[in-house]
Amino acid sequence: MNQDTIAIIGGGNLGKSIAQGLLKQNYNPEQIYVTRTKVELLADLKAENVQTTSDNVLAVKEAKILIFALKPYRIEAVLKQLTSHITPDHLVISVISDFSIEQFTKSLAPTIQIVRAMPNTAAAIGESMTCLASKNASAENIAKTKFIFDALGETIEIDESLMDAATVLGACGIAYALRFIRAMIQGGIEIGFDAKTATKIASQTVKGASELLLQNGNHPEEEIDKVTTPKGCTIAGLNEMEHQGFSSSLIKGIKTSIETIQK
Repeated sequence: MNQDTIAIIGGGNLGKSIAQGLLKQNYNPEQIYVTRTKVELLADLKAENVQTTSDNVLAVKEAKILIFALKPYRIEAVLKQLTSHITPDHLVISVISDFSIEQFTKSLAPTIQIVRAMPNTAAAIGESMTCLASKNASAENIAKTKFIFDALGETIEIDESLMDAATVLGACGIAYALRFIRAMIQGGIEIGFDAKTATKIASQTVKGASELLLQNGNHPEEEIDKVTTPKGCTIAGLNEMEHQGFSSSLIKGIKTSIETIQK
């Protein structure tokens, strides 16, 4: 794929993760601009020949693809600064939570090609699940967007009406999974392991469980059936968890999260 110059407006944790993912895919660092008010915090990217600057206008003028990775409270002010410099030739990608394509369109020309992306914090290690939704974007530009975020993990296209749900399941979901792992670790300590060993066993076990589903494409219950024997310890533990509301409490938590977003 031809390498267009990319400007990442907002070099915080996620913005830097995107830049680092592109570098791992051998993207030309001189065709990546990353902006941040405190540009000195981008020294590690500058050391890899990435173009770093505090000048958003300069970055937009130099780039074909614009990735907005700002905090939601900052985006409107930055768009006001950049509106006259963003043209229909640009591809605009937003990774800003709780800021819709429609809100972007109000600040830009209606013909601007916009893709909204929702990665998660596992982007930092190349294991994100990123959901994509678009407006006016050509097949070529959607492919370019997928290339960028495939460098950070996996991508899937969804309808934008599901973006709040994607935020909960894919982004908040990282915290849910980590809380489950923490509980496994605590249980492991209670049955005799030290914290470091329990962490290693629990983390790898959850990673293995995920890979079983991703690689085999089975329903979770199919894999559960393989480790539950009659009168065994696994089914006894699972049933006790369900008696204590394990699945229902997780589902209620997911529903509470999306209700909070949509208020």
